[in-house]
Parts: sequence; structure tokens; C-alpha cells
Amino acid sequence: LIVVQGDTEPASVEQQRMLGAYCPSLYDMRNLFQVNVEEGRHLWAMVYLLHSYFGRDGRDEAEALLERRSGNEDTPRMLEAFNEPIDTWLDFFAFTMFTDRDGKSQLLSLSESSLDPLSRTTRFMLTEEAHHMFVGETGISRILERTCQLMKEAGFSGDVRRLGGIDIPLVQKFVNFWFSQSLDLHGSEVSSNAAAYFANGLKGRAEEEKHTDDHVLAGDTYILDMLDESGRISRHEVPMRNALNEVLRDWYVGDCQAGVDRWNKRVLEAHGLSDRILLPSRKFNRHVGVYAGKHFDPLGHAISAEEFARRKHEWLPTAADKEYLRNIQATPVYKPGQFANYIAPPARGINRLPLDFEYVRTEA
Repeated sequence: LIVVQGDTEPASVEQQRMLGAYCPSLYDMRNLFQVNVEEGRHLWAMVYLLHSYFGRDGRDEAEALLERRSGNEDTPRMLEAFNEPIDTWLDFFAFTMFTDRDGKSQLLSLSESSLDPLSRTTRFMLTEEAHHMFVGETGISRILERTCQLMKEAGFSGDVRRLGGIDIPLVQKFVNFWFSQSLDLHGSEVSSNAAAYFANGLKGRAEEEKHTDDHVLAGDTYILDMLDESGRISRHEVPMRNALNEVLRDWYVGDCQAGVDRWNKRVLEAHGLSDRILLPSRKFNRHVGVYAGKHFDPLGHAISAEEFARRKHEWLPTAADKEYLRNIQATPVYKPGQFANYIAPPARGINRLPLDFEYVRTEA
């Protein structure tokens, strides 16, 4: 558990290391730097636990954290989402919205650990994880805000891309990709490891105190959707302890949905648009668990492999989409108080400072 959590921390820094070269504002660069510093501090916290409480095996695992690199063919990071390139700011905002939110759910479960040093450490990390999710949620909100402004300027008839903006369907593609990647991070729906971690007190459930059961779960069950050999979905009753990955995923999906609802209400609905950002089905684009290798559209309808291959570019970012984003962010914005054309300014500055404050000094 600690090794996997520790491996994610430097991975995200490696993924995001080039973003400062084409930041949309000094405000955003300052947030990027804070995220990266905090991820580095989280790595240090996990390494400290490995060195202090797990003997020689822990020290060896801590050394191995330094040998792996995000996206490296020979020594990649342990989880797929942390080997994906983050070379656009839309990637970064979607990653901090969805993948860091998985970090929140995992840290919440680790904060219930009976290993007191682990519990105390993760509770501290959670205070910083909240900032990462704030950066992601407000980042996409600001992109949508600017998109709505550009649509109004074009009389709701023009192509937003012609005006250098990021169209809503493109935002939806990145939501689809990073949400589905982050769903995989919770593991298989049925897991004996999850049961063992809970039974041995290494891990609890997110916000354990809000549950009204006996917190032992020895006789509890969970109703789980499973695929049979013919590919049909049927409901199965499984021991609750074995379904704890899915219990945590339920919590995660609900937390993500609340953020998406805020985008829709505070931005799209406020501008009078009928467009809405939607979370895709948890069956869509999965590579871990019962839906891995199966094909569903974002609404959760089963489709053939051929149809998925034919239509996946409607639902997931393409090379052309990435190239467009790289083009509009090619010129970084380093002047205080100025923002790239594709993103709106935030509602307020950092630490109550004005938006035109020099958050980062960029001179050589």
C-alpha cells in the first residue's frame, strides 16, 4: 500500500515537469509549482515510513521508487494512469480533478489505518490534496467560462476553435479519459487483498465514521454488477470485505459527480447553455476489473470491439486534439495579470493577493 502510494507522488511530478514552459498565466504556474512541491513532500513522507517501520524490505522499496520513471519503457511507474503524458494544461486540470481525487479517496481509507504513523501522515497529506483538486476543478471551470464567453462573442454560431478556445466536446473527451483512468486506480471490483487489508486494520473505508454498521463487516454483503461468460451483466451478492474496492469507487464517483454538477450549474447553466459535462459510465474504457477488455460507450451500453474502434475518437482525445491544444498554449503568458485566450481569470488571487501580483519571477 505504502509503496504504491509513494510511487504515484513522484510520477505526477515527472508527468507535469514541462508544463511551466507554456503556462497560461503566472497564477497557474504558481499553482503548478505548489502541486509539485507537495507531491514531492508526499513522496518523502512515504519514504520515511518505509525506512522507519518496514526494515530492509522497506528501504529496498524506497530505493526502487527512485529507479522508476513515468512513461519509461523499461522501468515505468506502477499504475497506468501515472505513465500517461501530461503535456497540455487541459490534461493537467483533468488529472488534478480526477486522478488527485482518487488520491483523496485512497488517503481517506489509509487515514483509518491502525498503523498510527501511516494514519497521521495521510491525514496531513489530505490537507494538501484538497488544493490539488481545487486547481483541477477551478481550472476546467475557468476553461468552460472562457469557452462560454467566446461562444457569445461568436453569436453562438461560430466554431470556438477558430477563436482559439477549447470547445465543450473537447473538454468532455478529457473528462472521459481521465475519469476512466482514475476508476482503474481503485482496483478490481472483487479483491481478496482489499479484504485482507481491512481485516488486518491496514486500511479502512473513506470517511469510516459516517458508516452506521459495526465497522467489522464480517457478515455484511454487497450487491455487485458482474459480467457472465456471454457478456451479460448480472447482479451478484459478494462479501462486503471483498467488495471494498468497489465501495471506495462508489464514494469516488459520487465526489466526482458533485464537482461536475458545479461546472454545469455555475458555468454552463449560468450562461444559458443546454450543453452539460457528463461523467461516463464506470464501464467505459476500463483496463482493470470485470469490464477490462470489454467495450461500452460512455452511457454504458455494450458495443462491439469494431464499433468502439470506429467511434472511440468521438469519446477520447485524439492526436489532432492534442496538437490543437499544444498550438493554442504554445506561447506562455508570463506577464502578471494576463491570461491565455483559452482560459478565464480566477475569481480571486492566491492568499488574497491581487490577480496582477507577480506570483512567479521568470527572469533568467
